Amino acid sequence: MIIGILFLCNQETINQYAKEELKNGLQFYNTSGNAGLTNGWDIVQTDFRCCGVVHYKDWFSVLNGTKVPASCCFKLVHNCSTNPNTWWKDACYEKVIEWLKDNVVAVCIFGLCIPVLQ
Repeated sequence: MIIGILFLCNQETINQYAKEELKNGLQFYNTSGNAGLTNGWDIVQTDFRCCGVVHYKDWFSVLNGTKVPASCCFKLVHNCSTNPNTWWKDACYEKVIEWLKDNVVAVCIFGLCIPVLQ
């Protein structure tokens, strides 16, 4: 309960920290030894229909310019990664937070079951 109260009191600080760390982690996308991270981002962006942490432009510094991963494309056409007209525009962070809020009970039950099963 105390952890919950502390979380609620510091929610904005935690959100800012999480966003920055997620953005910093983008630099490891599609690099050697980081297949899990790459697959994770591709799954999130495809399933949540979003692109980037807070904006699709988060990818520009990672992918050299005005390009995003193909998982940001809602229309898989040739060179969709360089065509902004084919990209999801919503931020993934906000989409995932909304999903977590909508599914908090299931997430908590799942979180409590893992230690029990191990």
